[in-house]
Amino acid sequence: MYLIDSYAWVEYFIGSTKGEVLQKLLQEERNSFLTVECCLAEIRGWALRNKKEFDTIFKLIRANSTIITITEQDWIAAAVVWFELRKKRKHFGLVDAVILVKQSEHRCKVISGDPHFKDLKDVVFLR
Repeated sequence: MYLIDSYAWVEYFIGSTKGEVLQKLLQEERNSFLTVECCLAEIRGWALRNKKEFDTIFKLIRANSTIITITEQDWIAAAVVWFELRKKRKHFGLVDAVILVKQSEHRCKVISGDPHFKDLKDVVFLR
């Protein structure tokens, strides 16, 4: 199982070389995918900035992954992850910490090219 972050989805939608990694994983029937709901807001923001049709993008995300919700407990746990990782990664974001909390909960790998995730455990890093 894989958790796809915003960075990976955007690379996929623009058709970049990095996005090809996700494309290949999506084509393998044995794989299953998750997207954290907060990533939808980030992707929507990207779509607005780049004049992309979000409804089509959203349908593709829903067709290829399960959207997972964030609970109060997830946010509270993410604050601890965020606090610890900010000691080593100055600009590590709270949404990134939420993604790691959900990764741990679902025991899956994160797919990302976001530099904040580079060299973290169980991350398929897009290069």
